[in-house]
Amino acid sequence: MKQEILNAIHNLGGDISRVSGNSLLEDIQSISFKTVLYPRPEDTPWGVAGEEEPIYGIDDYIEANRTLLNTDKAAFYQKLIAYYYELTEEGRGQMFWSGQLFTPYLEGSADYQEWNADFRDAVSVDLSEIEKVVGVKQPTMVQLFYSYGFPDHYYICLEDPNPDNPTVFGTDHEEFFMEISNEGSLEEFMQQFISPEELISIVDKTLNNN
Repeated sequence: MKQEILNAIHNLGGDISRVSGNSLLEDIQSISFKTVLYPRPEDTPWGVAGEEEPIYGIDDYIEANRTLLNTDKAAFYQKLIAYYYELTEEGRGQMFWSGQLFTPYLEGSADYQEWNADFRDAVSVDLSEIEKVVGVKQPTMVQLFYSYGFPDHYYICLEDPNPDNPTVFGTDHEEFFMEISNEGSLEEFMQQFISPEELISIVDKTLNNN
């Protein structure tokens, strides 16, 4: 895996201390996160990214902690980061690291038992978007992330022709592997997330401009 990807993972709170570089799968499975990830707001037909909350609900959080902000800004930011960058299932627009093999084609695996019938049915599953990049019809996939957004599952394939920087594919539970999006390279994908330091900078800039 590219060092730039590992650096991004480390900067976002991931533990890369056990990465050996022996294989893509070993590297992925050796990485762990004790925090969540937040995608940076993007321009949409409904609004400009710079005018959107960097994290859903953060305006309300700031107002609820306005007294601390006014008396001890450093303590306020410490509390803010501890609140948002914790492993919680409460929906805040976050994404979660997974790093789990998904093996609907591997006979004997739990995924095979649950999913193989669907993945052998061309009506239920369409992997053509993956096949265009990876070149195999039955890839070995690794779920990297899941989220509350759309799509809500993200995968790479071990057969990717560029294992140092594999392509990320997205799919949603409502159209699971029937609709698949190419999310670009893993390096590009990791660049979308806001680090705690960047969040503080964004919030501080906004507060100073108000």
